[in-house]
Amino acid sequence: MATTINIKNIPQGYQSIITNGKHTIIGDEPIKSKGTDLGLDPAELVLAGLAMCKVATVRYISRKKGWDIRDVDAQLIQEVKRGKGGHLSTRVKVAIKIEGDITQEQKDELLKQADNCYIHRMIEGDWDIEQAVELESEFTTEEVV
Repeated sequence: MATTINIKNIPQGYQSIITNGKHTIIGDEPIKSKGTDLGLDPAELVLAGLAMCKVATVRYISRKKGWDIRDVDAQLIQEVKRGKGGHLSTRVKVAIKIEGDITQEQKDELLKQADNCYIHRMIEGDWDIEQAVELESEFTTEEVV
């Protein structure tokens, strides 16, 4: 199943209106990068998608197994290093806190399942990002919002 994201970059900073047709968010760059810092930057958006997938997977598995959990909190820290020829190497540290009436063994199982979430597997999988082409049809800000 294909996922479509439409984005309109407006003249202020690097503000971008991002939509999937149903939900809309704002992306931007920090002030140090000449943005207006009114939204998550691109790297934060990628990390947020991974974090959301991990906590949602914990919730899904716990419901499926009938385990009583409450809040699920996560912190992801992304470190990127530039190597030879501009090659980027990325390390993501993940910590997840699961509150609830479950055993340590159940927590360990949920953490293992979090590392098997769809976005984690997608990021580690094969990517074929095609070269950009000119967008043939335009959409207006009203269509994006």
